[in-house]
Amino acid sequence: MTLTYIISGFAVGTLVGLTGVGGGSLMTPLLTLLFGVSPAVAVGTDLAFASITKATGTFTHRLRGTVEWDVVRLLCYGALPAALVATLGLKYFGGLNQEIGQIIRYSIAGSVLLTVVALLFKGKMLAWLNQHPEKQLQGRKLAAATIISGAVLGLLVTVSSIGAGAIGATLLVMLYPRMPAAHIAGTDIAYAVPLTAIAAIGHWWLGSINWELLGSLLLGSLPGITLGSMAAKAVPERILRGVLATTLTLVAAKLVL
Repeated sequence: MTLTYIISGFAVGTLVGLTGVGGGSLMTPLLTLLFGVSPAVAVGTDLAFASITKATGTFTHRLRGTVEWDVVRLLCYGALPAALVATLGLKYFGGLNQEIGQIIRYSIAGSVLLTVVALLFKGKMLAWLNQHPEKQLQGRKLAAATIISGAVLGLLVTVSSIGAGAIGATLLVMLYPRMPAAHIAGTDIAYAVPLTAIAAIGHWWLGSINWELLGSLLLGSLPGITLGSMAAKAVPERILRGVLATTLTLVAAKLVL
């Protein structure tokens, strides 16, 4: 079983390094559906897994110059306070009931599919924006939208461990359509490090982290995300968009099914 965890960690880590997506969206369903881990422990363990894995990915993306730090800062302004509030809410009110959890999963799946559409039609979207520049947010409006997006991400990630990569990529594509795919991946990974770290500390406080499972996953994921992050800039933009779109479609299908 430990070898299976290591292989799973490597596969998810490689995808996260390449695309910025796949951590919670793939790992949490994998732990609950395939390995039979309880949902609360799966969420807590996955958040700890994501914070350490994505810290490694951020270092590699930084070396390759594929992180937009101004955007990372704005996202964190919204995400980090929201994560703290969500953790306190979980402590006070308890976990989410099944119905609300299902609504969150479907909402994320829908948003992920929107990302796929945006990626596949990025060229047409940019052409339309060039013809209608007034439709693209700029300046303070863009900064405010980024901070609000970060707050939504902070809430989602803390309660479900899903959304940091999938929803983050969606919002980056929508708000910053001219950002290259490798930079979307790097920026998406970088802002998620402090967010998932705060959420993971909250779940440690709640007692929902399996440390032995975490260790096995990290043995595979750390080399995986390093490899994926190094390849992200080398892979042609068109191929990387295809990999990202395929990964997101699988994530959405997994969330719905």
